[in-house]
Amino acid sequence: MPYPEMLVAPMRAELTNVGFTELKTIEEVDSLLPNAKGVSMVVVNSVCGCAAGAARPGIIRSLTNEKKPDNLFTVFAGQDTEAVNKAREFMLPYPPSSPSVALFKDGKLVHFVQRLEVEGHTAEQVAENLRKAYDQYC
Repeated sequence: MPYPEMLVAPMRAELTNVGFTELKTIEEVDSLLPNAKGVSMVVVNSVCGCAAGAARPGIIRSLTNEKKPDNLFTVFAGQDTEAVNKAREFMLPYPPSSPSVALFKDGKLVHFVQRLEVEGHTAEQVAENLRKAYDQYC
């Protein structure tokens, strides 16, 4: 059973308030993700503590970097299940992981941050991981 939307809404808003586009359906993922030009970030958002304590804050901090992705997308694990499953098809060969962050350059996966690189790490460590990837791919 998904969490009630009123509980999840603030977690969604943390990313949408800084410019992320939510992909809630298979059709949205299919139309936007593979056709996005430049570098795209896809965040698999989550209600877990490491998403709140390290992932979302680290992702937001990372966006202060001089170089950053052209497109910001997010899907919500445990909520928008079909959209998440579709987005994860683009993230193969990595196993399902939430929270997680994928960077695509012209539709090709070039960097992936799995939950194990978030859990037990600080928001600043997550941000630094992403800044290094932006500097390399953006």
